[in-house]
Amino acid sequence: MANKRAAKLVAIGVIVAGTLVAESRKEYHFAVGPRAGVSVMNPYGSIWVKPSLNNTVVVNAVLHSDKVEVDNSQNGNRVDIQSHLLAGADSDSGRVDYEVLVPADASITLHSSTGSLRAEKLHGDVSLEGAGAEVDVRDVSDAHVHVKTMNGPVNLDNIQNGHVEVDSLSGEVTMRGVNGPLVQVVSTSGKINYIGDFGNSGEYRLTSHSGDIEATIPEWTSADVSARSVRGEVHDDIPLQPKNHTWFPVDKGRAFAGTMGRVAVSSTVVLRTFSGKIHLRKRSENK
Repeated sequence: MANKRAAKLVAIGVIVAGTLVAESRKEYHFAVGPRAGVSVMNPYGSIWVKPSLNNTVVVNAVLHSDKVEVDNSQNGNRVDIQSHLLAGADSDSGRVDYEVLVPADASITLHSSTGSLRAEKLHGDVSLEGAGAEVDVRDVSDAHVHVKTMNGPVNLDNIQNGHVEVDSLSGEVTMRGVNGPLVQVVSTSGKINYIGDFGNSGEYRLTSHSGDIEATIPEWTSADVSARSVRGEVHDDIPLQPKNHTWFPVDKGRAFAGTMGRVAVSSTVVLRTFSGKIHLRKRSENK
């Protein structure tokens, strides 16, 4: 019995040792100029992008096995990073987790099928695409933010003066403190949550076929709002000044349209769903 137990422990040790040997770390440095372009394509694994302290792109990669390599290249002011799967690689052995530091004004393009995608504290354009990956973008200003995902959740936090476009199949989309000239979310069945004040003089279009839409805003918001659900319900907790003319019939419980706040600086807000529910909520003062 003791010999069998010892043999089992040795086998486990070999497996653990093999795993530790197979996992490796790589680091790459690239000198770039203003408004560089950085692309990271990663079939399996996470990507986290943060600002660097100078005009250098630093890529830290954790490879989970010897079944994957990191291809990297620089062409002028553009840096391309790609996980290269070798024969026999799968979602576990082909995983690479990236931490990437870029100049704050760099434009980034990130792709991962399974790992999380995160970008923060940048003011260059941000384009993120994933299948089931969780997407998190925060503290970004004066930039285009494009997100495309299938069923992964999307969280956008503190996006100031952004041109924001989100396309999701079924993942829940949550926005906190997001404003800009254009904020557009299109979802097939995922829920859309907006928490903010709709900025000044922007265009906000939140559309879902069967998902619910919920907007939580302060009472002092200035906006021209229209909401419509063909088969679902609509609710409005904030009194609106009714509009004299609308392009659709205002049917209580199905649609509403009106203005609130200062019309001269108001944003245009359009909320649409086919069978989901729409709720315009008043944010309490302590939130």
